[in-house]
Amino acid sequence: MTSRPITEEDLHSYVDGVLAPDRKDEVAAYLEAHRDVAARVTGYEKQRAALRAALAQIVVEPLPPELDLARMIARRGRSRQTPWWAAAAAAVVLLCVGGAGGWSLHGPLAPSEGVAAIAQEAAQNFAVYGSDRIHPVELRATDRAELIDWATQRLGRSVGVPDLAASGYRFMGGRIVATAHGPAAMFMYDDDRGTRLVVLARPMQADHNAPMTRHADGPVNGFAWADNGLGYSLVGQTAPETLHPIANEVRRQLSPQI
Repeated sequence: MTSRPITEEDLHSYVDGVLAPDRKDEVAAYLEAHRDVAARVTGYEKQRAALRAALAQIVVEPLPPELDLARMIARRGRSRQTPWWAAAAAAVVLLCVGGAGGWSLHGPLAPSEGVAAIAQEAAQNFAVYGSDRIHPVELRATDRAELIDWATQRLGRSVGVPDLAASGYRFMGGRIVATAHGPAAMFMYDDDRGTRLVVLARPMQADHNAPMTRHADGPVNGFAWADNGLGYSLVGQTAPETLHPIANEVRRQLSPQI
């Protein structure tokens, strides 16, 4: 038993190694008992390591003389004409170097919003859950009605579950996942030969209506779009030419007016 519920903030702090020792032990025990959350935390850790590796060369580079904060302050003491943007630029550089660890939890160089953001979020969740053979979904296909109710309550919008049987994919179930832009509904499908697809849906803060666009993250391909304030992305390790008609079918079912 933990002294208080484990929160998403606790998980992020655990990855960053900034938890107090007693809280760290509580989170570790929680992860030991919840394999699905542990898999998600492993994904966070991989993202953090990838971002730190990508920025390693930048961090060790010497700061350009024109952005050295001490020199800027000294020059300002001699003259009040220092442009405001120079101080701002120095602050941005220091913030980027010091905050690389925390930023990793939003994904490497994550887009701020729009269809590009939900495309990346779908690929990240596919990386965490798509290969999970123990507990890939929280609610199974037999709990479809409960899953729809859960998603509708958390997203504040009615969300449907596409039927991809005609495309050769069986609905496995789904879960609610956390993203940088709020909760999202994740639905998973399998062709019974080991190939899985994931549909991610969440309310949009931008791109309330956006045409379908193709995206890729390594071996994961996908198509993302938005209709009437809800964004969607279909992803999988499937060739784009095979995935595209399935994405069209998902959009047709979720947007009957099309």
